[in-house]
Amino acid sequence: MSERQRNVRDWRSKFAVFALPIGVTAGLSVGAIIWLTGSLRGAHIAWFLAAVVGVVYSFVAMVNELRRGRFGVDPLALLSLGGALFVREFLAAAIISVMFASGHALDQWASRRARREIASLMVRVPKTAHLLHGDEMLTVDLASVVVGDLVVVTSGEMVPVDGNMTSTSAVLDESALTGESLPVERARGELVRSGALNAGPPFEMRAIASAEESTYSGIIRLVAGAESASVPFVRMADRYSQWFVAVSLALAGFAWIVGGLSRAVAVLVVATPCPLILAVPVALVSGLSRSAHLGIIVKNGAVLERLARVSTLLIDKTGTITRGRPVLNEIAVAADFTSQDVLLLAASLDQLSPHVLARSIVQSALGRGLELEMPTLVEEEAGQGIRGRIAGQMVTVGKAAWCGAREDPTWAFSARRRAQLDGALTVFVGVQGEPVGVLVFDDPIRPDVERTMRRLRRRGIGRIAMVTGDRLEVAETVRSIIGVDEVFAERSPQEKLDIVRDESLRSSTMMVGDGINDAPALALADVGVAMGSRAATAASEAADVILTSDRLDRLDDALAIAKKSLRVARQSMVTGIALSLVAMIFALVGWLPAVWGAILQELIDVAVILNSLRALVSENDTPHLNAKDIAVTAHFRLEHASLRDSIEEIHNAADSLGSMQPAETLRAVQTIYEMLTQEIQPHEEEEEKILYPLLARLMGGREPLGAMSHAHREIIHQIRRLGQVVGALRADHLDDAEVLELRSLLYGLYFIVKLHTAQEDENYLYLDDSQIPGERSAPSR
Repeated sequence: MSERQRNVRDWRSKFAVFALPIGVTAGLSVGAIIWLTGSLRGAHIAWFLAAVVGVVYSFVAMVNELRRGRFGVDPLALLSLGGALFVREFLAAAIISVMFASGHALDQWASRRARREIASLMVRVPKTAHLLHGDEMLTVDLASVVVGDLVVVTSGEMVPVDGNMTSTSAVLDESALTGESLPVERARGELVRSGALNAGPPFEMRAIASAEESTYSGIIRLVAGAESASVPFVRMADRYSQWFVAVSLALAGFAWIVGGLSRAVAVLVVATPCPLILAVPVALVSGLSRSAHLGIIVKNGAVLERLARVSTLLIDKTGTITRGRPVLNEIAVAADFTSQDVLLLAASLDQLSPHVLARSIVQSALGRGLELEMPTLVEEEAGQGIRGRIAGQMVTVGKAAWCGAREDPTWAFSARRRAQLDGALTVFVGVQGEPVGVLVFDDPIRPDVERTMRRLRRRGIGRIAMVTGDRLEVAETVRSIIGVDEVFAERSPQEKLDIVRDESLRSSTMMVGDGINDAPALALADVGVAMGSRAATAASEAADVILTSDRLDRLDDALAIAKKSLRVARQSMVTGIALSLVAMIFALVGWLPAVWGAILQELIDVAVILNSLRALVSENDTPHLNAKDIAVTAHFRLEHASLRDSIEEIHNAADSLGSMQPAETLRAVQTIYEMLTQEIQPHEEEEEKILYPLLARLMGGREPLGAMSHAHREIIHQIRRLGQVVGALRADHLDDAEVLELRSLLYGLYFIVKLHTAQEDENYLYLDDSQIPGERSAPSR
């Protein structure tokens, strides 16, 4: 569809929503103009026509609501319109029609706008497949694939159907299916499931199921079943309307008895449920508008109401709590190499690799300002790695055996062990057939997660559980960091569905996820939230709320907006209903004719609308940063990223102590000390001088920053102490006690600097509303 066609479609959609209120408003206005010219009969005709449109529309709306099993305010609106026409109060009937049509139009407009936003987020699922017939590759409709077809899956493409591998190997990103963030390798004969992404070179597979019978379609069916099983939600306006309608009809009936039909109609006119018709839509549309401004797409006002009542949070791990993509976290190196040496060699070689991880390694090197060299004689073997010549040396990147490691070298053992415990991934780098470095990739936790969890608890979320398809040991590691109440690990889509069903029986439940395997649970939960920046199509389709920015803290914003919108809507409704009840008493005793009652009701509506618009105002308790403040926090955020490797060098140096000669040990520690005095210490001093005064202004003083300032002083003290110890050592002799003291100092500095930096990242450096920068990385070999 062209841009022009989309614009025409959007214009028609808007016209369809607002045509009715525009029409009845035009009838009311034309009647007023004719009345000013002195033609009362002509004015009555215009107002009568506008009122007839309102009667027809309210009747249709009432029938549709009754078919859905809902009893709202439409019958009362229909009675007041019909009564006003019956006693020939055409102006009052026209005013009621305008208010009724406008309220419904606002609700419809909000829902249609949300659906358009969601449609723009949908990732294109495969509609075609590549089949291999002899030497020819054909592109066919997905529905044409049958069992036994030889399917080619190109790089970056979603696997269209379930099949068995016929190529030697393939690298797949199955995070959307299983929740496992690290890529997996599939060898010849292994099962490949639809919905996975090809994270390596093209491969071939033999189809074992049609598209309809494959994994992805099965999950879509689960979504449909979950949506049909969802419990109907009674909206706030409907609950208030039931007793309001009863009271209004009782008062109108009593007015008929004591004063006749005209007085009963006057009561019905001021009883027109405009506060119910307008207060909730205006407040909720204001909330939807505020949400959209922050990159939070809420499908409709009913979702906003349900979101405000949520008390249990179920949250996926991969791509939600974590980034969802492995990033370079650590570089372990042999004695004669530095981390920059190893990364430079790996990135230079991977410039010519089509592998997705190669791009990540190259980006990591460029981000550190390294000048890459062009390799020659490059060869790559799928599932093993890549080799080539750089500056006359043969360099290899890939698996341990590919790089010459028959067993883990001493310097690599601890890195490999930590990677295994943390569920991380290691890639070896070799030179001349000998391993010289290990690149460690993990799936980092988002810097805003812990802060978001704390704020959600303050907003009434009493229970938080992590539900993931990932391994238990990895999930427990994440749990220990972010502090959720319970972990459900290694769960399939059906098991996630069962967990949501059980939790929903106890309390109103919100499910947050991004993968295909989360889609059924998102559909069944009271509120399903998808991380839209990388959410799979099924997840976005099933979700009620989509966070379009890659920020989990927008979940807290969504909850805050929902609660305020509901609170403002309730205030407006109660106030409007109270004023309407007072007006009904006046009409009952004959002090308020129908026309003046309609005008008074109009004034009540204006007051209700103005109050409901307060939902547009943010109540975010995050300190507001101006442009200069944002530039300062961005500066220190980038410095933190640039210091990451330097901080890891402290740990690497501490690990290597005891395995080198005294002179080598002293040189290594002196190098670390120079880095600390030239990079780390100036950074801490600059933060204390520039960043912390800014934060103190935002936080009302230095008191909240006391512990962090103390950490600055402790880091500088430990650096000074390390310098004193190094200055007292002899290059020709180091005993065990001296080595132990050096190791203790280095480990202590490593942990305090790393923890302090992480705390600043979490609490201070992401206060602005700009996009939290993603850690750009790619699945591994």
